[in-house]
Parts: sequence; C-alpha cells; structure tokens
Amino acid sequence: MIPSDMSSLASFLTSGYSLEVSVKAIPALITATPRIAPGTSIFIPYLAGEDNAARLAATTTVRGLGFEPVVHVPARRIASLEALESFLTRAANDAGIERCFVIAGDSPSPKGRFADSVSLIETGVFERSGIKHIGVGGHPEGHPVMSEAIRWQVLARKCHSIQIRGMSPLIVTQFSFDAELVLRWLQELRQRGIHHPVRVGVPGPASVATLARYAAMCGVSASASVWSRYGVSIGRLLAAPGPDGFVDRLANGLTEAHGDVSLHFFPFGGIAQTVEWMEVHRARGHSSPA
Repeated sequence: MIPSDMSSLASFLTSGYSLEVSVKAIPALITATPRIAPGTSIFIPYLAGEDNAARLAATTTVRGLGFEPVVHVPARRIASLEALESFLTRAANDAGIERCFVIAGDSPSPKGRFADSVSLIETGVFERSGIKHIGVGGHPEGHPVMSEAIRWQVLARKCHSIQIRGMSPLIVTQFSFDAELVLRWLQELRQRGIHHPVRVGVPGPASVATLARYAAMCGVSASASVWSRYGVSIGRLLAAPGPDGFVDRLANGLTEAHGDVSLHFFPFGGIAQTVEWMEVHRARGHSSPA
C-alpha cells in the first residue's frame, strides 16, 4: 500500500501490520486483543529458556484469539529434522499453523546439522507439514558476518527455494531507526528483481535506554544523527519516543516502485503501549485534511 495523504497513511498503519509477541507476553496480548484487528499476524519468537510445549501453547492461544500465528524457526537451534517436523505437525493440528519465519538464529554453533535457514528450507520439511508461507530476514543495516554481495545472493536463493516448493516468500526486516536507509534498501531489493511482500521492522514506543539496549543487541545503527532523526532528544532521555517520525518518513517516501510494503512492530515497551500508539497515530491520520 502506497500512502499519498494522511488518510492513506492511517490505512497504511493499520492494514496488515504484524506484531512480535513472545511466549511471556501472551497474557498482555490477551488483554489487548479487543484493540487488535482479527487476522493480524502474530510472530512468536524462539527464545532461550522456553520449550516446545510453551511455544505450542502460545501458538494455540494466538489462533484461539483470532490471530494468525507465525512461528520463528531458528536453524541453528534445531536439534533434528524429526523434532522440528513433529512440532510443526502438532502446531498444524492444534493451531492450524500455515506460516513460519525461518532464520539462521544467533547461536554461535548449530545444535544439529543446520547452520543456516537455506539448508533448513531445502529439506522440504515445511511444505510436508502444510506450511504455505515462509518469512525470511531482510537486513537494511547490513549483516554481521555476510558481505553485501553475499547477503543479496542468499536472500534471492531463499526466496527462490521457497517458491519452487510451492510456498509464498515474505521478507521481514530487522528494525531500524533510519527510514531513508530502509527506503534505499527497498529500492535496491526491487531493482534486483525481488518483488515479494516486505514487512518493515518498527520499534514500538519504549524508553531510550530500552531502545538503545535492543539496538546494541541487534547491531542496529543508533548514532547521534540517527537518534535525532528518529526523534530522540538528548535532553529527554527518560522519555519513551514512538516511531512517529520514522513511520511518517517511510510512508511519505514509498512509491509504487517499492512494491508491497507493510509494518512489523517490535513492542519493546510493551504491547499495550504499541497498540495505543497505533490508535493515536491512526486517529491523527483520519482527522487531518487530505
């Protein structure tokens, strides 16, 4: 969706956005359910200290709330193909899961025989389990171990591998504070002939300290100039800035050439705060003259 005015911006903000919700945050999601559109994609990350039973319970709850569960599958944390297939089969039977987000994962060494997402996708385990859509990572800010050329090659290979297996690729980017950088990355993505839907990662409202911590963990640029463009004031470090400036600049910079683009929220400051921000920003768009 390409916004051309404030009314269109309001629709862009709420049409097809998705949320990252950990197993521990499921109670908060339940509380916020009346304020979230039915069918919203809820990504469930794979976190240390949680077992498959907890992940399966979260997936089933998400489906029961009327949302679309999207399970993270980090290749390096998969002990065996059989264990993954068993989990996916249960998730399909119990929660009707059709979507996964497949990444290499941040583990320094593989737990099993899969070192990256491509090797896992190419096993055929996902289509055998009834998965119809697979998300893969996009990296506008770069990648810690891959050069730019290799990064583009790997992304193209992953999308091709998903397609030839009869599934639909989706690209989900790491969050960023720099809308212009993301727009340039989207433009290059399309110029390279990769035209699959993209969900752009957006940090939900959170304290500056929280945003800085996640940025450091994820290798996201947070220089003084980037902070300033994002809306962080050095004199207001205790504030909890929202992504107003980032989202507005992203939306205003999108053209037809950028293709199918929507938002994926990381609710670092909490689900309630992110949903409230969405409501306020949407209302601002609807109340502004076209």
